[in-house]
Amino acid sequence: MRWAWPFNARASDDRRKQGSGSVTGNAGPDFLCVGAHKAGTTWLYQQLDSHSDFWMPPVKELHYFDQLSRVQRPARPRCRDERDHRFLERLQSLGAESGIDLENYGRLFEPKASLLSGDISPNYSALNEEVIRQVVGYFPNLKVIFLARDPVERVWSHLSMEVHYRQIEPFDATNIDEVNRNLFRRGMLLRSYPSAVVVRWKRYVHPEQFRVYFFDDLQNNPAELRRSILRFLGADPDKPNGRLTADYNSWTTMEKLPLTNKVRSHLAQFFKKELKTCAARLGGPAGRWPARYGFSLLCIIGQLLDDFDLLFWCDWVV
Repeated sequence: MRWAWPFNARASDDRRKQGSGSVTGNAGPDFLCVGAHKAGTTWLYQQLDSHSDFWMPPVKELHYFDQLSRVQRPARPRCRDERDHRFLERLQSLGAESGIDLENYGRLFEPKASLLSGDISPNYSALNEEVIRQVVGYFPNLKVIFLARDPVERVWSHLSMEVHYRQIEPFDATNIDEVNRNLFRRGMLLRSYPSAVVVRWKRYVHPEQFRVYFFDDLQNNPAELRRSILRFLGADPDKPNGRLTADYNSWTTMEKLPLTNKVRSHLAQFFKKELKTCAARLGGPAGRWPARYGFSLLCIIGQLLDDFDLLFWCDWVV
C-alpha cells in the first residue's frame, strides 16, 4: 500500500487556483471524516445519507487520497439514479490516473447541487502532512471530523472485524504473542494513536472547521451526537432523518474476538501513554479512558505538569 501518491501538476498550485474563485465552482466536498476505524464512521455515513440536507456518494469510503480509489469493495456500490451512475464513472476514471487530481476530485461532488456532501474515509487518519496540506489548501472551506475511540477498545474491534471478514488469518486471541503479531503491523499502528491524528490535521485545518467527536457519545447518547454533528456541518438537526433512528448502527451485531483480562491488561499497558495523552489533548470522554484500566488520575496530572509544553503542541499552527 502506498501512503503518499504524487499530485498531478495541474492540481499542485492550490492557493493560486482558489484565488478569486475555485476551479471547481460549487463542487468539492463540504467535509471529510478522517476516521477513526471502528469509531462510528459507518453510523455517520448512514445518518447523513438518510438526511434531506445531504447527498452522499454512493460508496461510503472513497479511499482516494490513500489508494486512488483502487480498492476492492465488499458490496456493489449504490446506483439508484443518474447522479450515482455519473459519480461512479468519474471515480473509476479518476482512479486510473497516476496521481492525485484535486480539481477532478472536487468535481466528483457536482451531483450534490445545493446539498451538502463529503468523503468519509477512515484511512485518511494515516495520511502524511504533505497530502493534508495540499487537500486543505485546495479546499479552504473544508470541514474535518475525527471520531475518536478508546485505543484499546478500537484496536480490538478492528482486529475482530479483520478476522470476521477474513482480511487476516484467524489467530489465538488469548495468546499475547499472537495479539502482538497482529497489533504491530504498520497499518494497524498508524491508525491506533488518535492524539497524533488530531495533531497532524489541526496543523492545517482552522480550529473552527475541525471537530473531534467520541464513540463514547455514540454509545451513550446517539441522538445528541447526531444533532451536534449536523449543526457543525451546517445541516438542520430538526429535520426528520428518513427511515433511520439516531441509534441505528448496522455494525453492532458483529461478533468480537473474546478479550481476556490478561490480554486487556496487556493492551492497556501498551497504550498507557496514548491513553494519558488523549485524556490531556482531546478532553471530553477521553479524560475518563485511563481510569478504565486503573491508571491514577493523580499520576496523569503529575506527568502532564512535567510535560506541560506538550499541551501547546496540538495548538493550531497559523
